[in-house]
Amino acid sequence: MAKPRVLIAGAGAMGMITGYILSLAGAEITFLVRPHRAEALNHPQVLYYYIDNKLKEFKEYTYLTDPPQILDKEAYDFIVITLDGAALKNEAGQNLVKTIGSAVRQSTARNTGIILGTVFLNIRSWFLEVSGLSEDQVALGWFTIRAYSTAAVTLPLHPPTDPELLSKASIAWIDNLGDGFGVDDSAPEVANAFAKLYNSSGVSTCGITPKAQETLYMNPIFAMYAACALLDWPWFKDIDTQGEIWRLAVAAAKEIQGLSIHGELGQQAAKTTTEASIAKRFADIDAKLLPLDNPAFNRYHHGGKVNEQDTEHLRACVAFGEGEGKDLTALKELIRRVESVS
Repeated sequence: MAKPRVLIAGAGAMGMITGYILSLAGAEITFLVRPHRAEALNHPQVLYYYIDNKLKEFKEYTYLTDPPQILDKEAYDFIVITLDGAALKNEAGQNLVKTIGSAVRQSTARNTGIILGTVFLNIRSWFLEVSGLSEDQVALGWFTIRAYSTAAVTLPLHPPTDPELLSKASIAWIDNLGDGFGVDDSAPEVANAFAKLYNSSGVSTCGITPKAQETLYMNPIFAMYAACALLDWPWFKDIDTQGEIWRLAVAAAKEIQGLSIHGELGQQAAKTTTEASIAKRFADIDAKLLPLDNPAFNRYHHGGKVNEQDTEHLRACVAFGEGEGKDLTALKELIRRVESVS
């Protein structure tokens, strides 16, 4: 029986760990990367796993550097997109999306499913329009694993992390929040097939979540990261839940929950969400992710790496709300404060 073939667009921390896990599931992995990233892929990847304090070697992959090359290759079972919203929506990203659409349409040997791991408001609708693919071919995907490049940031150490082993790794990760990967049910056949493959890795699990539930969780989260930036990235257990900034951020999150895109679930969530409940939920995540220092990880990731994308996500929520006659006063003020210090 032929191995499942998976193309991963992007070989950053998320892409690399996804590739490693899928390789353990027996998949044949190909990365699509920009030319300047090729050199880093010419040698085995050394990965540090916080849970067992051990190094893993990942070398069972190939890579491409030119998107049109995927048109010349045997079809893939899955194409996993790990690019952020800014990279996917720029000119090169849009050309990539169109090329992916062409590759999937011309594939006859395999029925290729897309896992869109890009987080942005209405990103799936945008992707379907640009790619020309059908609804049943594209599922949203997301990472609950925390993974980062050790060359990009040095996080504070907590026991029992082994600093010597960590120093030898190019990427470090932790998978301790239940399912390490998630997909929504917007394309059920794609979601089920991908989850089945991922789950056969034996080291991580992929869950399937109703689309409405996932967008309701994901979209307001960026208001909380904005508050963390203004508060200098504290541990969530230390946040003053009655402080002005946190109350503003929670009010903004409730405005986002109330957008029509989130339906009745969003209306219910906006009524029950409180300053204390959100802080408690995120404090629990901080604790579960130890020994990885989650506040420091968030500072690096949301305060630096994808900071502009996070803010643009909030702006998109404002535009969406204004389009349906809502003012979103708290969210606008939160964005203004973030922009004033960035």
